[in-house]
Amino acid sequence: MTTRGIDAAATHPYDLLTPQRLLDALDAVGFRGDGRLIQLNSYENRVFQVLLEDGSAVVAKFYRPARWSDTQILEEHQFALELAAHEIPVIAPMTLSAHESASGGDITLHGVPTTLAVDRNAGTEFRFAVYPRRSGHGPELDDPQVLRWLGRFIGRLHAVGAGASFAARRTLDSDTFGHRRLRVLLESDVIPMDQQEAYRQRCGDALARVDELFTRAGDLAGCRLHGDFHPGNILWRAEGPHIVDLDDCCNGPAIQDLWMLLSGSRESMCAQLALLVEGYSQFALLDRAELLLIEPLRTLRMIHHSAWLAERWSDPAFPLAFPWFDSPNYWLQQTQQLREQLDAMAEPPLQLG
Repeated sequence: MTTRGIDAAATHPYDLLTPQRLLDALDAVGFRGDGRLIQLNSYENRVFQVLLEDGSAVVAKFYRPARWSDTQILEEHQFALELAAHEIPVIAPMTLSAHESASGGDITLHGVPTTLAVDRNAGTEFRFAVYPRRSGHGPELDDPQVLRWLGRFIGRLHAVGAGASFAARRTLDSDTFGHRRLRVLLESDVIPMDQQEAYRQRCGDALARVDELFTRAGDLAGCRLHGDFHPGNILWRAEGPHIVDLDDCCNGPAIQDLWMLLSGSRESMCAQLALLVEGYSQFALLDRAELLLIEPLRTLRMIHHSAWLAERWSDPAFPLAFPWFDSPNYWLQQTQQLREQLDAMAEPPLQLG
């Protein structure tokens, strides 16, 4: 079986992001490349390490067209700059300035400071930002000191994040990341016909339980979150962790930025969570009611991830990277995992001791 996903017939916009166009766009905002580009690992956007003529290097992030508005991207940038102003290690966007370019394209700059550029050329447009290059490695999550350090880091981030709310970016809740994403899947052609009903029913059961647990958790304060704080988005350096990607920042419950660092048995996750919260509590207060949301948030992430793959299936990079997505086994597995999530959500929440 081969499924095509959503809007598969259209030529993908990234086909028009040629190396020359990329270099011309960067030249127009003050970064003259020497022609050497290294594409970095990113499926949602296109991200490149760019070597410059002066011997330095930057990282250029070209946002997926039509995903975020200018306002949403600038909220991401302002959050990063606000965190950096509070000395929280984040790789924030650099200030851009207009330079003459021979490309013939139309470049406009946005933001205060100007951190977002829009390149309009040949009837298409790309939004992009430029970041300093940083090196590092992933965190050692089996080290208690690392978990405490990450807890402190997230606590500091949330202490700043609680000072305001995003106006244009998403809020992480069961409707936005669950019910709406299920509709995306059911309206696409990605689920095999003979498995649609089983998946729909299991999703419906799981989301009903998610809704119930969000209601039980009550009115939570929430804050601005990183939103996708998994180990792959943490750059560990000698001075500790750095944020490398705020692309999914959103409003939501604080526990969202903690639970993705947990793994293993229930006992192991309780111990890991206790260490994270030990560090976290030095800078922010975690509402214990949010512990009810760990498994619901895991469930929402599963559904959201499948919908994300469906929406991106027309991008040639996705069938290459996720060849199993259009296989019957994938949907059988998803249905089974949702059944397991129903069991997990029926258990008492993790305890901190």
